[in-house]
Amino acid sequence: MQATAPARLTAAALVLALAVALCACQQQAPTAAQIETLGMQARQQNAAPAQRQLLAWSAQQLPVAQRELALLYKSRPDQRTAALRLFEQAARAGDGDAAFELGDLLRTGVVGTAPAPAAAAPWYAMAAARKHAGAALMLGMLYKNGEGVRRDDAVAAHWLDVSSQLGNPHATFLLSNMVKQGQGVARDPARARYLLEQAADHEYPPAIQELAMIVQLGDQFSAKDERQSGQLIKEATEHRHNNWNRF
Repeated sequence: MQATAPARLTAAALVLALAVALCACQQQAPTAAQIETLGMQARQQNAAPAQRQLLAWSAQQLPVAQRELALLYKSRPDQRTAALRLFEQAARAGDGDAAFELGDLLRTGVVGTAPAPAAAAPWYAMAAARKHAGAALMLGMLYKNGEGVRRDDAVAAHWLDVSSQLGNPHATFLLSNMVKQGQGVARDPARARYLLEQAADHEYPPAIQELAMIVQLGDQFSAKDERQSGQLIKEATEHRHNNWNRF
């Protein structure tokens, strides 16, 4: 027996149909979660119906839809200019994730366009002001390295602190080194050690490895312990292997 039309619907089409039906029944715009689910469907399965719906929602000036469509275009070299435009529209409408993505594209450059870290900095700042931990981290690194902005250790330490408080272990690790050395912030060995342990507790491999080397030799905060050091080295290696794409 030939399959009926409903039976031939793909998983992507079903997700799309449910999302659209729900919005129609409720007589309201789709939620951010609904748009993001559809965006993920479009990216992972190259689902044409999902992409068409994102286009429709984007045309309605919905920032999350503009961002999700831009994320889809970002992976296509011939559509990265459109991705930049959509990210900017969504960012100007208040979407912090879009501002971060726009900053990343500008910092690294796109096809036919040179990297522009100076142009990226304001977008990172916009996203960081909306509590985007990754944006605060990148802003801190720009100021720490003088990349596209005037080098300023105090500003770098501020943004790394913001990112750290938002839960980014990479920022916590970098901040611990700045506090340890007194770069842009008061030198405080006890706070530096606390930050290092915090980054290690959040499974950041470089922090675990540095803590292992400290424990191996011993310092004012802990006695020499080669056994614990070996365990930490093993843990750092495992986290590097298991979370290679996380950091």
